[in-house]
Amino acid sequence: MNAIAPDLGKVSRLPLAADDPDADDNFDAALGEAREYIKFFEWGKNIKTEYFGYGAEGIVYIFLFEILPGRSDVPAWIWVIVGDVPPAYMPGDDVRTSYEALDGYIGAMEEWVEAARKGKSIAKLIPVNVPANPANAEMLGRRLKFLDEKVLPLLQE
Repeated sequence: MNAIAPDLGKVSRLPLAADDPDADDNFDAALGEAREYIKFFEWGKNIKTEYFGYGAEGIVYIFLFEILPGRSDVPAWIWVIVGDVPPAYMPGDDVRTSYEALDGYIGAMEEWVEAARKGKSIAKLIPVNVPANPANAEMLGRRLKFLDEKVLPLLQE
């Protein structure tokens, strides 16, 4: 397997200094949510190192976790996205930056939105913690459009 390692020059190792200008009031809550989310999975219970990739206050936060995977099919690096969007993880074996993690997240969630709009099966799509119906699809679709148009360009190298 030719795994691509994350670019650690584009993230900040946690804990962040108390006077970090990138930190905000919601940061601790977002980090707590990301930790709980990854620990929900049996393979995500052993976090070795934590990194902060990006945050837009109250909207979206991107974290990178280095874990001790319990299985050979789980990568050592996992990106977790939380905020005012459904939480999700992106395996870090082919994602180098916060931009790539958010771009992949948006794409995967857009597939869910399309399936939910059309009443199609979501069984093989990224899990979303709300019922797959047109109303939820529209709400998530608006958030994804905002992320794609306003946040993603800020992360481009």
